[in-house]
Amino acid sequence: MESWNISIHFCQWHGVTCGRKHQRVTKLDLQFLKLSGSLSPYIGNLSFLRGLNLADNSFYNQIPQEIGRLRRLETLQLTNNSIRGEIPSNLSACSKLTLVDMRSNQLAGEIPASLGLLSNLQSLNFANNSLKGSIPPSFGNLSSLEELSLAINALSGTIPEALGQLTNLSFFSIHGNAIAGNFPMSIFNLSKIRIFDIGENKIQGTLHSDLGITMPSIEFFSVAGNQISGQIPILISNASNLNVLLFNDNRLSGNVPSLEKLDKLVNLGLGKNHFGHGKE
Repeated sequence: MESWNISIHFCQWHGVTCGRKHQRVTKLDLQFLKLSGSLSPYIGNLSFLRGLNLADNSFYNQIPQEIGRLRRLETLQLTNNSIRGEIPSNLSACSKLTLVDMRSNQLAGEIPASLGLLSNLQSLNFANNSLKGSIPPSFGNLSSLEELSLAINALSGTIPEALGQLTNLSFFSIHGNAIAGNFPMSIFNLSKIRIFDIGENKIQGTLHSDLGITMPSIEFFSVAGNQISGQIPILISNASNLNVLLFNDNRLSGNVPSLEKLDKLVNLGLGKNHFGHGKE
């Protein structure tokens, strides 16, 4: 980049923001700049950094462990690169983080349970990687979390009961993994949830009978492509904000309840079930 020239003060370089008082780098915004190469371990020396955005470039290799030294870091965006290796467990030392977005990379290994210590975290997105293992139950401690996306990975295990404690959660997606077992009833108590997508997994169990009441703000609800049994709750018709409702490719039975009150509904998936038959 032409502006990154030692003849110009680094605070005037493209994408660099400095604090007014001490002229220390507080933000790096280098999105969409066709950058490539490894992430330098020297990033850990930017001790005043609050925002790091390297999204939509061609960075590769691993995230350096030194990133755990950025104790003032609030937002970390590494979206859409080719970053490999594991998520550094010492990222939990960046206790002021509110946003972590690493979707669309080549991350592997397990999600560190230590990330459950990030009590200020509002958005966590690891979608479209190659992560394996289970969803850490420690995520139930992320009391400020509003968005959690782990879609399109190779995660297994079950949905932790503790996720039902995330009372501020409005977006939850684990679509396209290999998560199995019964999903916990506590998950249906997420009263602020708008987007709920557990489609294309191996999840079993039945739907909460009060579904349309316990999730009053729900707009997108998908359990498609699982092994859900039982009946569609009659009270689903109370969820008046629903746009998308996907039950297809499951083991649901009984009668489909009246959905005529759902006047915002534009996409309804019911196919490949056992409707019209008794309970399994």
